[in-house]
Amino acid sequence: MWVGQTSNRAATVACFVGCSNMGSNDTVNAEEYNMTWEFPVHSTFTYLVRLHFCQSLPMIFRKGDLVFEIYITNQTAERYTDIIDWAGGYGVSIYKDYAVMMDARGNKEVQNLSIALHPILSKNAFDAMLNGVEIFKLSRSDNLSGTNPGAYQDCPTSTTPPCATSSKPKLYKYLSPLNSSISTPFYLTFFLLHLTILVTGDSPQPYLPLDNIALDCGSSSESFVNNRNWTADISSKVALLDQDSSIQSNASQASTNPVPYDTARVSRSKFTYTFPVTTTGPKFVRLHFYPASYPEFNRSKASFSVTTGRYTFLSNFSGVHYTEPHGDARGYAREFILNVEDERKNLSITFTPSPHVADAYAFINGIEIVSMPTNLYYTEGGMNDFDKGFDSVPLQNETALEMMYRVTVGGGEITPPTDTTGMFRRWLDDTNYLTDARPGAYQYNYTIQLQYNNDTRYAAPDVLYQTARTMGPNATVNAEEYNMTWEFPVHSTFTYLVRLHFCQFIPILSQKGDLAFKIYIANQTAEHYADIIDWAGGYGVPVYKDYSVMMDARGNEDIQNLSIALHPIPTIKTVDAMLNGVEIFKLSNSDNLSGPNPGAYEDSPTSTPPSATSSKPNSRRRTAIIFGAAVSGLVVVSVLFFLIFRRRVLKFKEWVSGGGTSKLSPAFSSSTKSMKTQRSSLPFDLCHNFSLAEIIAATKNFDDSFIIGVGGFGNVYKGLFDGGVTRVAIKRLNPSSQQGATEFKTEIEMLSKLRFRHLVSLIGYCNENNEMILVYDYMARGTLRDHLKRSVNPPLSWTQRLEICIGAARGLQYLHTGARHTVIHRDVKTTNILLDEKWVAKVSDFGLSKTGPTISSKGHVSTVVRGSFGYLDPEYCRRMQLTEKSDVYSFGVVLFEVLCARPPLNRSAEPGTLAELARQSHSNGTINEIIDPYLDGKISPDCLKKFVEVAVRCLHEDGIERPSMTDVVWGLEFALQLQESAEEDVKGSQTKKEVNMESPLKGSSIDSSGDLYSVGSELVVNSRILEMATTSSSDEQK
Repeated sequence: MWVGQTSNRAATVACFVGCSNMGSNDTVNAEEYNMTWEFPVHSTFTYLVRLHFCQSLPMIFRKGDLVFEIYITNQTAERYTDIIDWAGGYGVSIYKDYAVMMDARGNKEVQNLSIALHPILSKNAFDAMLNGVEIFKLSRSDNLSGTNPGAYQDCPTSTTPPCATSSKPKLYKYLSPLNSSISTPFYLTFFLLHLTILVTGDSPQPYLPLDNIALDCGSSSESFVNNRNWTADISSKVALLDQDSSIQSNASQASTNPVPYDTARVSRSKFTYTFPVTTTGPKFVRLHFYPASYPEFNRSKASFSVTTGRYTFLSNFSGVHYTEPHGDARGYAREFILNVEDERKNLSITFTPSPHVADAYAFINGIEIVSMPTNLYYTEGGMNDFDKGFDSVPLQNETALEMMYRVTVGGGEITPPTDTTGMFRRWLDDTNYLTDARPGAYQYNYTIQLQYNNDTRYAAPDVLYQTARTMGPNATVNAEEYNMTWEFPVHSTFTYLVRLHFCQFIPILSQKGDLAFKIYIANQTAEHYADIIDWAGGYGVPVYKDYSVMMDARGNEDIQNLSIALHPIPTIKTVDAMLNGVEIFKLSNSDNLSGPNPGAYEDSPTSTPPSATSSKPNSRRRTAIIFGAAVSGLVVVSVLFFLIFRRRVLKFKEWVSGGGTSKLSPAFSSSTKSMKTQRSSLPFDLCHNFSLAEIIAATKNFDDSFIIGVGGFGNVYKGLFDGGVTRVAIKRLNPSSQQGATEFKTEIEMLSKLRFRHLVSLIGYCNENNEMILVYDYMARGTLRDHLKRSVNPPLSWTQRLEICIGAARGLQYLHTGARHTVIHRDVKTTNILLDEKWVAKVSDFGLSKTGPTISSKGHVSTVVRGSFGYLDPEYCRRMQLTEKSDVYSFGVVLFEVLCARPPLNRSAEPGTLAELARQSHSNGTINEIIDPYLDGKISPDCLKKFVEVAVRCLHEDGIERPSMTDVVWGLEFALQLQESAEEDVKGSQTKKEVNMESPLKGSSIDSSGDLYSVGSELVVNSRILEMATTSSSDEQK
């Protein structure tokens, strides 16, 4: 195998920006044709064929999203072509080289060299793509001349159908552009030429860690998972003392993530791994734990410390009583950072059972060692002092760190395989750490070309800087009513590094001063005037700011809450704030990183709303900037934090890292045992696999009194775990249901990849004894339809209904444009919009969902019509072509259902559908006659006008004329502001305020009837709306 050098001259940028694909019709692509090119070439010569690829479609972002086969001269060149896998990331250019010997075919001096692509039918996207082709004739005995200079006159025309050759040309594996000779064509008929060259684009190439070690502890065989090779520690290369005592055994509880959690190294004696590293310098050390019981090792006896050199990573650690911040106790990772300074270039990690616990043992399932850029977290020579009136806390090379939190803000989870920086970091969704009931607005711009500098080159993945959370479009609410706040539980008596990531990518906010806000950390002002454009030096330029805080002891509290809050500056043009990402690291305290209580995080508050503590951070707390922002020429400012905390205990959710390539020689100082756990019974390991016994116990054997809903899938039960503390919703498939294994698997695969505030979270599943069961977050207030039936619950206020509609619209907006793949729900209705205890709307039931066309293709998905009568898009029914506009139509029905409190179907009336009734009423000007009587006089006329306008547009007969969900969200938010502003004016002094629109909005105040809004005197509404529309490749995806 020959591997070429990195090059940025393989092809022009235009080659990689443009591409050919098969089209949007999956059926045609899968069954009817290959995408084929044919090139006439001379016989008896060998040819080098170079195929250029670059996966730049925003919705095709991860490995496995688009795969296809490649045929060259009617032979299979590639059985599984995955451009993302080959290139190592999204937007990374790559080429593949092949060689073919065109043998003589009778008297034919010219043959056709064909290149054909065909989709793999087992994948969601039935498509294939290619950016460019180069074909070179290779010299034969120093001759490049064909036998006949006029031979090409015989090449086929475009109307001549290509024919398969009867004799197969020879393709070769061994070909190097550095070598003028070709290996004899005797070896193989066809082989890939392993020439894989990454081409530098506008985005930085992933960092290539010199040390990239992934050890599957206790395993006897290597595993390749998530594009990483996990090395076994039981092999001839591993120095293992007392090897005869090592055994493999099944654990009592199966891990749902096999590698590295299916095996473990377990011992009642101290043992040590010694890793030879290539270079000194900073390294990530990730320790993976799966606290199961093993034969002769009860997990209640697990108690040990983990040390390396002079650093203590963990002390009296027990996986049983510890609920890790990033997941539950099924399988999780702890990440540390330290400098390797040993001139022998060895890194030793020692596991020592606790001496004061009888029969204590230590265990470890996996270890990663990954090098990083020298200046990623440390600064060369340590930190300099700052004369800002604060104590400086230098981050010297001898300081070790523990990663406590690493989150994307508004962008969703980034898994290790999709971390485009190349360091396999996991970034969690921020929604579990938000403390305010208002979630803010999600912003994204996947088309922006980010401009990195040397400091931010590897700071975070591209997608983190292309997504963000803002406060929302209501300037009045933003300025007066709330901070956008996150809270994180941390150990007391430690200093923490807080890194905030920013990138201003909203086109209308591209100048200095357009957006500025304050930053508070631990209730102290960290920044009086945060202007991202000013810090970064321009639009689309990533930047980060680092801060430190010393969390002093507060009585007997081992855990405190570290808060980060943003608040707009009202005098600025745009009254808003934004953040892209957060990282929080614990700094070693006298070489110790271990908290005082290994089970401390079990005391984390549940999902109940947080209350602010009355006490402020200790006056002795030293708040300082650790090291400056990653942007040239800026002086760093000071400050920091502490305070309240609210964080839902992340029951059943895991933080499982991916895996790395490795070369190591672990040495053990005493006997250990190698234990093996079971793999999941399903072919996907995406969420928790509950046992049927657990489900039966949680539902009291499916007691009818636990039923909280009934649907096409089957009954939905309330489930109780942890002694009744944790409530879940358990959906059990009815054997007679028309929905079955396909919908069951679809729901797991869809929801396991989607984490969003306005989507119902899937906790896990059970697939045992012919039972198919799904476990979700518990939605305390049931379905939206339940609250539109007057006989079931008290009627909702109009403002409540608007907020619920906005939440559901945001969920659909995320599915369509924010989830990398377009996801079409296909069954949007009021029974699939659930409400939690705080009335937050969440879209549910993804059994019929379908992965849609890419943004750039603007196509559709050809599929059998599925959905619910009354909500079905008539265009979808006629043409059997599904687009995201089909969801928009269904949501239009939902909007009128909310407004009118009428069912979507009424066969005893004319017209028989709510959609048609709404369109007729709007056309006739009689919309007031069909509105829910409870809302009579309670809706601002201008709000009603805007709401109906949005809803009617959603019901347009032609999908192309319907708004995108981004437009729907904006329109509903505008309607809500009109309602709130009108209510404020009515309740106040009736003072008129200007409207920043083309014309004033009219309405009336309270009349003698007591109704809040009836036709009467003029009311001008304050509606200063910030049009912070999210930027995507296409708002109108056809």
